Amino acid sequence: MSRKILLHLGIWLTFISLFIFEVYSSSDLFSMRPSLILLFNLLLFYFNYSVLVPRLLLKKKITHYIISLLIIFILILIVQEFIFEGPPGKFRNPPDFDRPKPPIFNFLRFLFPLIMSLSFVVIGTTIRMYEQWNRSMVEEKEIEAFKTRTELHYLKNQLSPHFLFNSLNSIYSLIYNKSEEASEAVIMLSELMRYMLYQADKDFVALTDELNYMQNYVRLQRLRIANNENVTLNIHGAVTHQKIRPLLLISFIENAFKYGTDYKGNTQVRIVIHVTENVLKFSCKNLIGSRKKDLNNSGIGLQNTRERIKLLYGDKHTLNVYEEDSSFIVNLELNLD
Repeated sequence: MSRKILLHLGIWLTFISLFIFEVYSSSDLFSMRPSLILLFNLLLFYFNYSVLVPRLLLKKKITHYIISLLIIFILILIVQEFIFEGPPGKFRNPPDFDRPKPPIFNFLRFLFPLIMSLSFVVIGTTIRMYEQWNRSMVEEKEIEAFKTRTELHYLKNQLSPHFLFNSLNSIYSLIYNKSEEASEAVIMLSELMRYMLYQADKDFVALTDELNYMQNYVRLQRLRIANNENVTLNIHGAVTHQKIRPLLLISFIENAFKYGTDYKGNTQVRIVIHVTENVLKFSCKNLIGSRKKDLNNSGIGLQNTRERIKLLYGDKHTLNVYEEDSSFIVNLELNLD
């Protein structure tokens, strides 16, 4: 049974109990009167719940809403006085009709039905406002989830051309230098692109596949570098069942190779990955080289990676990017749970 139905049942059980109490406290009245009042208030509850609140209150027509309630309460008094009380002998027991009543009784005779009707209105309004608030929260979460998926899709689509552009530059360098390793580089690039097309489109990939992809990329970069003894990638720890978001670290590595060459042509890129159960620690350090950064394009990969990590891992990550002793350093810790 839905929460909404249970809520309504609970409310009506409460009010029925109150009406039973009224029957016992007003035993001189004909027993049909509480039943008629209950039916009247039931109609009032759902008229307010289904019509007044959604058409007036939720549309911020507060004045119209209040005026409508005042009119309804005036009608309640009229119904109470001229219909439920009626002429002598209709709803009252004849022997008791002429019995004098104290002023406090006459006052409570009108006050109690008004309080009951007001309670129906207040609770109906509260329920409808809560349902609207809950619906708005659900819609807001759906919109936020859609926005996040859209942003991630956009960022991932930016990563692929950026990676391809850098890789083709590496192969072009081999071909230009007439290197025998150019054909091997083309094959390696095809393997990398196959991973991007058929694996990286998933929400999660096996960590071992992502690390193999990174290793292939580093091998591809080493092919075009003459002095590559300072280009290293070391992986420590047990890589088993862990999952990771695809293409999350590659931009840091791309950036390291792009700007990690000094004016003498020396390249220094050191990448270390530690895996301990479901915690991954990634460190990438490269020499700040002599290449001048393109202010319009150089930050695309890094900025996208920052945004992706923030969207995908939230408070489950720690990222530090800084410069120290002529080196550019990235330290990232991910909780892969």
